[in-house]
Amino acid sequence: MRPLSFKITSDHFLLWVLLSLLWGVTGSVTASPTTATTQTAQSTTLSTIKPSPENVKKVEVQGRNETSITLTWSPVNNISTYILQYNKNGSSKKENISASQAEVKHEVSSLNAGTKYHFTLVTVFEGVNSTGYTFTAVTAPENVKKVEVQGRNETSITLTWSPVNNISTYILQYNKNGSSKKENISASQAEVKHEVSSLNAGTKYHFTLVTVFEGVNSTGYTFTAVTAPENVKKVEVQGRNETSITLTWSPVNNISTYILQYNKNGSSKKENISASQAEVKHEVSSLNAGTKYHFTLVTVFEGVNSTGYTFTAVTVPPKVPFVNVSERSVTSITLKWINVDRNWSYLLQINGSDVADIKNVSSDVVSHSVTSLNPGTMYKYSVTTVFEELNSTAYENVTVTAIDCASVAWHVGNSSIKGIVEGLFSNATASNGSQTHVSFGGNNVSFTGLYPGATYEVSLMYETYQQCRHNLTILPPGLTAHCEYWAAGYSIRIVWNKPVGMWTDVEVNVTGKPKKIPNTVQYIVIPGFLPARTYEVSLASFSGTVRSSEPFVFKCSTDPRGVIAGSVLAVLLFCVLVFLAIFILFIRPDLISRKRTFISGCELVTKKCSAISVDMFAAHFHQLSMDDNRGFSVEYESLIPVGTEQTQKVAVLPENKPKNRFNNVLPYDWCRVKLTTSDSSESSDYINANYMPGYNSNREYIATQGPLPSTVNDFWRMIWEQTVGGVVMVTNCTEGGRTKCERYWPANSTPCLYGNLLVTMTSEQQDPNWTLRDFNVKHRNTSEQRTVKHFHFTSWPDHGVPQCTEVLMQFRGLVRRHIERERTGAPTVVHCSAGVGRTGTIIALDVLLQQLEKKGEVDINGFVHKMRLNRPHMVQTESQYVFLHQCIMDILQPDEKTDEHIYENTDMIYVNATALQEFRYNSNP
Repeated sequence: MRPLSFKITSDHFLLWVLLSLLWGVTGSVTASPTTATTQTAQSTTLSTIKPSPENVKKVEVQGRNETSITLTWSPVNNISTYILQYNKNGSSKKENISASQAEVKHEVSSLNAGTKYHFTLVTVFEGVNSTGYTFTAVTAPENVKKVEVQGRNETSITLTWSPVNNISTYILQYNKNGSSKKENISASQAEVKHEVSSLNAGTKYHFTLVTVFEGVNSTGYTFTAVTAPENVKKVEVQGRNETSITLTWSPVNNISTYILQYNKNGSSKKENISASQAEVKHEVSSLNAGTKYHFTLVTVFEGVNSTGYTFTAVTVPPKVPFVNVSERSVTSITLKWINVDRNWSYLLQINGSDVADIKNVSSDVVSHSVTSLNPGTMYKYSVTTVFEELNSTAYENVTVTAIDCASVAWHVGNSSIKGIVEGLFSNATASNGSQTHVSFGGNNVSFTGLYPGATYEVSLMYETYQQCRHNLTILPPGLTAHCEYWAAGYSIRIVWNKPVGMWTDVEVNVTGKPKKIPNTVQYIVIPGFLPARTYEVSLASFSGTVRSSEPFVFKCSTDPRGVIAGSVLAVLLFCVLVFLAIFILFIRPDLISRKRTFISGCELVTKKCSAISVDMFAAHFHQLSMDDNRGFSVEYESLIPVGTEQTQKVAVLPENKPKNRFNNVLPYDWCRVKLTTSDSSESSDYINANYMPGYNSNREYIATQGPLPSTVNDFWRMIWEQTVGGVVMVTNCTEGGRTKCERYWPANSTPCLYGNLLVTMTSEQQDPNWTLRDFNVKHRNTSEQRTVKHFHFTSWPDHGVPQCTEVLMQFRGLVRRHIERERTGAPTVVHCSAGVGRTGTIIALDVLLQQLEKKGEVDINGFVHKMRLNRPHMVQTESQYVFLHQCIMDILQPDEKTDEHIYENTDMIYVNATALQEFRYNSNP
């Protein structure tokens, strides 16, 4: 540059001074290194001044990112040197730039993201700087670090993120239905929360979140998020059974993943389901029968669940396992079955027609009676379980109604029974002891060759069903008779034959005055007639209340030999009798002394006892009581060997010995009670018990020992299998500090289980001398229930007798009324400790009082003899034997009871009974 010459003036001098000062500040980089030189230059250049170059006109930001800014500008007059000044992190930065292009391009790097910078661009020419072009530029902000989905539903997604360096402006970009969406977001909190709404359900969205700073966007944080899928519209039950339910539904928008949730037995169940078809089909298995399940079906899309479609479905209820016909009558049947679930109801059909819709059953057993049925008719019944209008498979079976044998017009002859029976039966039998007659030929029942006067039990059976039982007595045989002269014609003696057959009484009717004579007598002497007269006599036989068909009628003439001869004979006879009486009393008193062989109703052991009539019993009793009860001792000792020759093989088997309370009180084989259960867990049919005869049948009672701890279950098995309705207990569980019988019933109303039988005491009534209880007995396998009456006599000493006869007879009356009222034909169980002493006494008393009432006679010795053929030692002590006689005496002579009972001193009675003493001390049951 050529120096400019000019004339120095005062103005020029001032200008020079200013330029010198400016040069000293900005132009020092070109100054001479020596002071002398500088002073020389200054003096030399006082005559020239260099002007500042121009600033650039415009600087543009051509590009930027988080750490750099690229600037461009056009050079000034082709000047190539520039200085860029700016501040960074509090310190000044200066960059020298050499421009060799028509356009200058410069990148400022190592900057901070999202920062606004203030730049000054200085043009440098010949060492002279321009005043500088000032401008600002911004780096791109950073992206957010993380975006989280805070919530979502079918139409919206809620997003949250932390702001970048307190930047408050963001742009959210995404596509929806093929078009781009952009949402501007202003953040004013420490955490940004933004809801994207109006979205499509079950859709995966790709989002870009851009940070905006000073109008500059970040590169954008890219992420995906999913809206919740829709629920299925409808779920249908396509099939079901007792343990499974098959469900079908249409997939939601081709989504293939589902979760089925439900509860089972108190625990939550979850099943993952993958759908690959246009229709989803899924079976839920291992369910409980007859149960209502609550299901939730959840649609799953990209790991996100729908709210869930909730519905219910029910499994089919189970088939009733067993229906028991608990009762059958002529016009009704009663059905019983177990009620497993009280939410179920039942439909009962008879012959395909609905007869009952049984609902709201609150008990464990369902019992329903169907009435107005026809007698002797087969009916098909079915029971269907119903739950939520779903029916189980029906339990089906058949039964037949009973037949009323008593209503049949039976034609009973001397040896036959005939009748026409309306109703269904396949077999008809007539039984009398060991004899059984069978009738064939449809509804016409005919039995021939029967024994006259015998009572037969007519039984009708249909397969295993007993249709009816009815007792019919054959007409007793006809009698023939003749009369004999008696008492010189003032009496007649009628004698009759013994025809083949059975009869209980003979009715003799003379002059319209009938008299009944027991069958043990073949004649009768009737006074009050006149000699040499003819009277009409009628004889008829009776078997119980049944009369022979035709009476035997004949003429009977009294003695015609005159009244005088008869009178003389009577006087002579009287004299003879007086003489004999004087002879015996005064001359031969030894004939009636103690040494005389005892004769009574039973003469020693050589003569079989016979029944004693009411009129003769008092004399019989007093005769037995003579000589310190010698008669009782002789009669009782004659019973010792009775029955002892019979076998007891089963009772002494090794497996049965522990079941016997005493080793010398064992049941005879021929009449022992056998347990008949088919339960495989029961290995033996043995129980220490015998069938005992009664007044009406040979199996009217069961005499048994008091149960042991190990035989209590067997005791209840026997009661159930023998359909026993009454139990008579004539001992206490503990007497004299010794256990006599195991307590075999519940102590209170809490049920106790004995084997398969659940026993509940429903009532207990206590009296000073006895306790009455009612038991409900339920079979655990069949749920059949029965009632059993318990008669417990508590004031009877062991080996002894009650203090008075009246108390025991009152107790016996309670038992007898129960038996007569029930009339089931089942035996009554009687037991004490050993089942022989007190047991035999109460059984004998019941039978003898019936005999006394119905026949006017008793045969105590004969019935004890009969009992001992069934079970040893029945009526165990002589005092008990005497007590039976005293009971009859007190019945016949209620106002003449002895002051001191002769049976109370047991030790005196045993003086003449050595064998019984030995038995007493050895066994002491």
